[in-house]
Amino acid sequence: MPFMKDKMKKKDEASLEDMREQIEEAEMQENPGTEAPPEGPETDEARTVPAEEEAGPEAAPLEEAPAAPLEKLKAELAEKDTRFLRLQADFENFRRRTRQEKEELAAVVTQSLLADMLPLLDNLERALAAESSDAGSLRTGVEMIHRQFSEALKKNGLEYIETAGKKFDPNFHQAVMRVQNPELEDETIAAELQKGYMAKGKVIRPSMVQVVAN
Repeated sequence: MPFMKDKMKKKDEASLEDMREQIEEAEMQENPGTEAPPEGPETDEARTVPAEEEAGPEAAPLEEAPAAPLEKLKAELAEKDTRFLRLQADFENFRRRTRQEKEELAAVVTQSLLADMLPLLDNLERALAAESSDAGSLRTGVEMIHRQFSEALKKNGLEYIETAGKKFDPNFHQAVMRVQNPELEDETIAAELQKGYMAKGKVIRPSMVQVVAN
């Protein structure tokens, strides 16, 4: 059967040609500089230059990123940690110093107030030790002690809240009773039931008052 033999021969030749083309393609991949057989006229625009040839013989292949940026970041992080610890230590020292200064200031204020109270204590002891049935002398002694006490408190920042003829102000006064008085306008303080005081501009006890409500 010569027809079948010719057909098989052609098939074997085609397979052999395919194998040769595959071998040539493999060699070209391993040796990129090797040019393939020209199939026609080649121009400068059509010729593809390999990346290695275009970059030059001294061009090095791409490498992994250097570790320098990572080391730099670590150094910056360590510096920030050190700065944070230093600021934290400074803040703790500031808090401790401020607390100590407050305690010292409070001690000075207390000592000054007690020193101003000592003359009153002396006069009270003298009044208790005196044997006298004279009511006038006793009243005079009490008035002197009251005057000294008021001056000592005023010296340490105590201020009396005025109420006579004033309008009611909830910031300084506490209304405990409302009364009618045609001679006075509404919300006017009619009477003071208990004195109010301020210290260093702050109310420490409001005045207890009667307020007019006609």
